[in-house]
This record gives sequence, C-alpha cells and structure tokens, in this order.
Amino acid sequence: MFKPTLPYIIAGPCAAESEEQVLATAQGIAQCQAHYPNYTYIYRAGIWKPRSSPNTFQGIGAEGLTWLQQVQQTYHLPVATEVATPEQVKQATEAGIDYLWIGARTSANPIAVQAIADAVDGTKIKGVMVKNPVNEDAALWLGNIARLEQAGVAVMAIHRGCNHRPCWAMAYQLLQARPDIPILIDPSHLSGKASAIAQLCTQANRLGYSGWMVETHIAPQEALSDAQQQITPEELEGLVNRGVGESVNRGSEELDWQRAMIDEVDDDLWQHLAKRMEISKRIGAWKKERQIPALQPFRYQEILEKRIAWGSEHGLDKETVEQIMEAIHKQSVRIQS
Repeated sequence: MFKPTLPYIIAGPCAAESEEQVLATAQGIAQCQAHYPNYTYIYRAGIWKPRSSPNTFQGIGAEGLTWLQQVQQTYHLPVATEVATPEQVKQATEAGIDYLWIGARTSANPIAVQAIADAVDGTKIKGVMVKNPVNEDAALWLGNIARLEQAGVAVMAIHRGCNHRPCWAMAYQLLQARPDIPILIDPSHLSGKASAIAQLCTQANRLGYSGWMVETHIAPQEALSDAQQQITPEELEGLVNRGVGESVNRGSEELDWQRAMIDEVDDDLWQHLAKRMEISKRIGAWKKERQIPALQPFRYQEILEKRIAWGSEHGLDKETVEQIMEAIHKQSVRIQS
C-alpha cells in the first residue's frame, strides 16, 4: 500500500528526452530529498506520450526505461512512468519500474483502464497512480480506481483538473468517497503554467491533500513538451524550503473546500462575462455597418423574460435577476455604441 503518513513529492520531467536530461533532473531531485528527507519522493518521467497532434514529440519509447533504471541505481529513487496499453505495462513492469500512472486521456476510457488493470494483475508493481479523466466525472474516476483495486493494486489518485480548470467539486467528491487513499495535486497540468504551481501546492496542502505531482525539468525552456508548466529542481526545492508542504492548522478543510469551489465558479462567471462582451463587440460592429441602433429594446426584453423564468426555477428572485441583467445589458450597449 501507499504509505498515508508521509506527504508525497512526485517530480520529474513531463517527458524523458535524453539520458543526460533524465539523470541531471534526477540528481537535482535527489539533492532536494537529501535536504528535506521527511517526504516520500518518487521520480516521474513519461516515455510514451499521448499527444494531441502526431506532429509533436510522442515520447522516446522503451529506450527510456533504461534511463529510469539508471535513476533507480544511481540516485536510489523509486521511478514512475505513464502507461496506456497492456503492452506498455508489460514492458515497464519487466524493466522493474516501481510505479505506473494512468493519464487523463486514458482515464476517460474505462475499457482501456480495465485492460491496464488486467495487465498489472499479478505483477510486482508497487502501485498505480490514477489521474482524473479529462472530463469532469468523479464517478468515472472512482470507477477506474476500483478497477485497479480489484486487480490487487495499491492506488493513488492524482487530481490534474480538466482543461486547466481545477474542477474542485470533482476532487471533493473523490475525497469524500475515498478518504482512505492518498490524493495528490498535479499543479502543472491543473494550471498549465509554472508560475501558478506554488500557490496550488499551498492550496492543496490546506485542503488536506497527500502531496504533489510536479513536472520538473533541468531546463524547462528547452523541454520538448509542456515547457510552460515545468519548474527546475532548484525551484522545486525552493517550494519545500519555503514551507509549502508543511503542516497547516487543521479543522477548516471543509470551509476551504467550499471556498475553492466558489472561487472556481466566480472565475467561470467572469470568463463567461468577458466572452459575452467580446461577442457584443462583434455584434456592435455588425450593427454599425448597417446603421442599426445599438439598443434593441425588444431583444433585451426577450432576454430578460427568459432569465427571470430561469431564475424562478433556480431560486433567484425576479429583482435580483433584473439587477444583474441590467448591469450586463448596460455594458453590452456601451460596447456596441
């Protein structure tokens, strides 16, 4: 089983690119471990990369397994890599890889996850890390975990968000349903940018997570994939040094979770408002070309009545809806004028 008593730091490059890069990054992480040993460190590197475009780096392939073996032997770090097929499981386990992880794209397909579960059954793998699906689906995430557990495998949940949205509610559902397994945050994928990693690690600790899975590269600017969301080993050590992973006062996690969900909803609201105003700008340009007035009272009344009806069904009183729509409409007309 994964030990629940020590916070986890899973770190390493998005992709294994060369023997030199893999080992140099591992050396930096091993130094972090030497300075801050009160964590469970696992070195991660992808060798098979399920990329959106076939014209991007697809991973070094099985050759990278020997580099991970060198990390084990030289720096005594357990190692993990991503798998998406039973054949990849076979190659990784035969190479003595300690941990596997299932990525978000694979996690979206329960048939693929079941095939991986069947492939790891009976192996000596120490555990499998299961990322949430690319879509916001707590039930599917939980089902994937159950498939691995039925194969007799220790499982850890990795919260990586959905298309750079946190999807805190999904993670909260998993934590409520399975408080017995570790859940880690993947701030690299959740935010898509290195500058947000420290804040997300702090927040995850406040919410009671068991650690982080952080993409760490010896030279992020030269990375062949996900360059914008990786940090250096020195920056990783800086996070630990500043106490990002230290204990915080417990007892307010429930409130912190609800606030995290509120913040995410607020972010969505403002992003959608910005999109609405951008569309209003295009409508305004269209109207100006045809010398049509920006203000169309019948159109506003149509929208308002529709939203009042919606509000009535969802617990929003008529006055509140009118105030919100009046402010939005006023700004839209200003943009179009």
